[in-house]
Amino acid sequence: MNEHKGIKTLAQLKSSGYQSKTIKDELRHNLIEKLQNIETVFEGIWGFEETVIPDLERAILAGHDINLLGLRGQAKTRLARLMVKLLDEYIPIIEGSELNDDPLHPISRFGKDKIQELGDATEIQWVHRNDRYTEKLATPDVSIADLIGDVDPIKAATLKLPYSDERVIHFGLIPRSHRCIFVINELPDLQARIQVALFNILQEGDIQIRGFKIRLPLDLQFVFTANPEDYTNRGSIVTPLKDRIDSQIITHYPKTLDIGKKITQQEAFIREDQKKVIAVGELTKDLVEQIAFEARRSEYVDAKSGVSARLTISAMENLVAGAERRSIINGEKNTFVRISDFIGVVPSITGKVELVYEGEQEGPGIVAQNLIGKAIRTQFLNYFPDPDKFRKQKEKSPYKKIANWFGDGNTIDLLNELTNQNYEKLLKSVPGLIDLINEFHKTQDQNTKLFLMEFALHGLAEYSLISKHNLSNGLQFKDLLSSMFSMPKVEQQEEEDEDNEDENFKGLR
Repeated sequence: MNEHKGIKTLAQLKSSGYQSKTIKDELRHNLIEKLQNIETVFEGIWGFEETVIPDLERAILAGHDINLLGLRGQAKTRLARLMVKLLDEYIPIIEGSELNDDPLHPISRFGKDKIQELGDATEIQWVHRNDRYTEKLATPDVSIADLIGDVDPIKAATLKLPYSDERVIHFGLIPRSHRCIFVINELPDLQARIQVALFNILQEGDIQIRGFKIRLPLDLQFVFTANPEDYTNRGSIVTPLKDRIDSQIITHYPKTLDIGKKITQQEAFIREDQKKVIAVGELTKDLVEQIAFEARRSEYVDAKSGVSARLTISAMENLVAGAERRSIINGEKNTFVRISDFIGVVPSITGKVELVYEGEQEGPGIVAQNLIGKAIRTQFLNYFPDPDKFRKQKEKSPYKKIANWFGDGNTIDLLNELTNQNYEKLLKSVPGLIDLINEFHKTQDQNTKLFLMEFALHGLAEYSLISKHNLSNGLQFKDLLSSMFSMPKVEQQEEEDEDNEDENFKGLR
């Protein structure tokens, strides 16, 4: 869109027939056009098509200031940033204007003086829509001077002006965002007295700075974001301010695994050279999303804090990186993500969930491994029959041969950095395992079959048909009963400890 090319003065702007629009009229007009042309307005946002986005579009059509309310990682800031695409591509401002003065309706002393001095010869410049977005994170140290402005003694001294002259004002972020989208993230974290300073701007559209009798009728589209947890933990939105925000829109997490997968695949940064080396199966993607779903309903995780979509994004990146590291160590040109690579997901979980007291007692690492285990247990039923149905009919169980082999005292150590060849050899050494996969997933390719073989072992451990134990560099699978009996009794352990203490004491003597 190059309509503005060649228009460099106020006279040329007037003769072009340009008409000023408020920012809310711009957003409304361009949204109507996109809806009429059946264009996607908010690209890359999944799962909000029937909930959040219609609410947001209604608010824009109504010309409302907006508060996006939801837990962390629910694309609130992303939605605000995408609103920029609904602005006109370019707008004119008076050249050099600090407040983006509209040449046809200037609001600042600078803008008015310029037009009075130069008239139609006033030079204008064109601002792209990408430069009409301002974002401020609300922190307790944000001041009124930061947001609205204050007297600048240096400016007064430099220009040799008295403090009574409004030209000594240093404008804050909000006036300098005139004719822009202005976003305040985490609004409840803003001190109450600063929130009060926003009343006039939202209600009347004007600001007051110190004792100056100036009225700046600002043209702004406000978007706020807030986390419901903040209302009780750290701060709150003062009631009169909430009352002045026209639309409060509630966001949410993905409601289905498929939507979660779309988001993760879109946002996870997997390099091209990684994609050439590492294969990632659909079950792997399902398991990553399932971990987040399990975390959101876990008794160890604080539900009020939420579980961000960033967990699954980070987990996917770590999974691929783990498989890549293994392939580098083993000198292999190709490999695929295994269940044993999920050990690399633990750091993605521990930093992304807030634990309740019981979870803190368990420890973040153990909680993370429990969540991975629960994800495997849930997904297992999508690929294999429910083991619980065969508890009383063990002879009919498709898992009988595998369970019996472990019951005879056999074990396997599945180490994290096995070569592809040794990994395959080890899994195929378990009688009945390949038969199970061929019975239910005969048409799958070789890599997927191997993944499913390992997945089956983990699933059987989650359903207590066999046991699984952590090794320093992998896992050991063995019979459930033998592992229970092989654990030392408490009294026996205490006696051994006392004997060791006696021996140490003798040594000291």
